[in-house]
Amino acid sequence: MPTPAPQPAPIRSVQRAFALLELLADAEDDTTLTALARQLDLPTPTAYRLMRTLVSGGYVRQSPSRRYGLGPGLVRLGERTSRRLSLWARPTLEHVVDQLQETANLAVLDGDRVTYVAQVPGAYGMRMSAEVGQRVHAHCSGVGKAILATLPDAQVRALLRRTGMPPATPATIVDDAAFFAELARIRLRGYAIDDGEQEQGVRCVATVVRGWSTPMAVSVSGPSTRVPIAATTGYAEVLERAATCLGAVLAPGDGLGPDGTAVDQDRPAPDQPEPEARTGSPATAHRYDQQLWP
Repeated sequence: MPTPAPQPAPIRSVQRAFALLELLADAEDDTTLTALARQLDLPTPTAYRLMRTLVSGGYVRQSPSRRYGLGPGLVRLGERTSRRLSLWARPTLEHVVDQLQETANLAVLDGDRVTYVAQVPGAYGMRMSAEVGQRVHAHCSGVGKAILATLPDAQVRALLRRTGMPPATPATIVDDAAFFAELARIRLRGYAIDDGEQEQGVRCVATVVRGWSTPMAVSVSGPSTRVPIAATTGYAEVLERAATCLGAVLAPGDGLGPDGTAVDQDRPAPDQPEPEARTGSPATAHRYDQQLWP
């Protein structure tokens, strides 16, 4: 059996540029170059060159006071990404709503917080406070807790040190020990429950979507009176099927063939039939949905 070719090493300058963007995204206000360089342990000249490149592309803006913030170029990218994720995920989320009648959500870990990227309202027409594009603390949301439960404790502690654990409601877990006990329960049962911790009177069940490069979770939310604790196991079973479908549809190829060389992902391999639809398309999502839901 041939030995797989080693994966190419990440490009350090690209990693650093994205790290700078994530710092700016999590900052409460515009930030100085010195502060950014210090947080990433970068030489100031290196940080300056990276920031000038990002400014020239419109992804970062520099104020007259020489402080930096996110630029309008990211708005365009974010809108396009959100639209595409919503398009790809919608068939699966619609199946969740058909099964459970409550609002279905898809969210990703975005820096140190969780961002909702797709949503299908439930059959009852009641709107949740969470909506597409909203960023929330990970510790108080079902999707956030589901994602954090997949990470090493040391990584979770570092994230919580950066964000704190502010209460969104009186039910929010704000004690460190209690929160890690909650993560242990999530890992044991395989899904997370937000019991009025993000929004009073709302219960959420969430499970992680595996196979994607960015941590992601799918959830269903509804009034606690319609989503009783006794029913959460059944909700989780539906979400597990949804997560399997989303993982298959959204998982990106790395663009490499078996020998580690770049391949044209639009072209089928030799002697292989033309696929009905590319992985990651709405048609593929529908096909996986038909396999997973009777």
